[in-house]
Amino acid sequence: MKIVDIIPTVMQAGAPTVTSWTGAGGQSALATGRNWLFVKIITDEPGLIGVGEGSGWPRVIHTAINDLKCELIGHDPRDIERLWQRMRIAMMGHGDTGVVGAGAITAIDMALWDIKGKLHSTPVWNMLGGKVRDKVRYYAHAKNAASAVKLVSNGVTTVKLGGHDGLVERVAEVREAVGTHIDIIVDLHGPPWLPAIDAIAIGKALEPYNLLFLEDPVAPEDIDGWKRVRRALPHTPLAGGERLATKWGAASLIESGVVDIIQPDMGRAGGITEMKKIAALAEARFIQVAPHSGSLGPVAEYASIHVMAAIPNALLMERLEPEWHGKAAVIHPALESSQGHIIVPERPGLGVDLVENFIAAHPSERNVSIATGGWQDAEEHGSTYFSMRRSRANLVSVKKDPIL
Repeated sequence: MKIVDIIPTVMQAGAPTVTSWTGAGGQSALATGRNWLFVKIITDEPGLIGVGEGSGWPRVIHTAINDLKCELIGHDPRDIERLWQRMRIAMMGHGDTGVVGAGAITAIDMALWDIKGKLHSTPVWNMLGGKVRDKVRYYAHAKNAASAVKLVSNGVTTVKLGGHDGLVERVAEVREAVGTHIDIIVDLHGPPWLPAIDAIAIGKALEPYNLLFLEDPVAPEDIDGWKRVRRALPHTPLAGGERLATKWGAASLIESGVVDIIQPDMGRAGGITEMKKIAALAEARFIQVAPHSGSLGPVAEYASIHVMAAIPNALLMERLEPEWHGKAAVIHPALESSQGHIIVPERPGLGVDLVENFIAAHPSERNVSIATGGWQDAEEHGSTYFSMRRSRANLVSVKKDPIL
């Protein structure tokens, strides 16, 4: 069996209705710059085609895949590990490939697993060791107490809030509204990134609300900052890793002991092959896995479900709910969900097909965007990567008594 062609396609995706960032009064980068990159791998076996998805800068990944395919056409698609290594070696001359290179590898690797599952008439999770679970818990984004209550009424058991403005007050209101049986996640992602001292102040103010975890308190490359936060918040689980690529990127957080939950992005971590290895690295340190998928399309979500079904240390995964209507229209069939869980699919391969007419009707228009709402000064908007906050009393203030 041989690969005869690899065809990437990029499309403009619509903005989700709610993200954790909107609760702070801003607009996330997904509002105008969200693209989805899909790939098809064509084999010389009639009708045997694999599909995948890559993130990390989809427009650029489109070019990377077209560059890589000359090293893959003519090879056996069943040799997934060998082709993964070949792609990595092919990029070496360009330096550290980061999430763009890993995003290209991810899309191709995902499609190779899809081919192999279809060839053997078995789901991908079965080739990863079989199922540990039949359904995967997910969390959804809330901007305030009202949206959190609505999610809970629909069966969601974990909600995430984010941004910095009024954050502690909003978490207090959500905890009061949903009670102690619902988990709360807080994401401290930029813009701009917090220095460790501010992340610690917020983290301490949030301690009474018993978070499931505190996500991305400081920039991913600020390892010293991560260590400071870890020492200052010994009783708060910390999570991160969505902006990192490959097992080597994830290892920077796992092996330094600063996270309790690792969050590789299914679209840019390096594929299903690499996600399984990251999960094993995490398992060796008694660390849970909670994949990032906020900007991703539905094919990567399918792939996440297969990985999460097959690993022992799966905590939960991210899902935007409600989502842009196009997420359901771009694939067939849609994933099934019930009571805050996604049902693990039983179909061969990934179990999903692309609706190519819908993709073609939404050509890429823009793939970069700067979030709004996080800068203290108008003249700093979009210009500072990190910034210490002023009005620090307001940063951690709460009017209500904490619900313990």
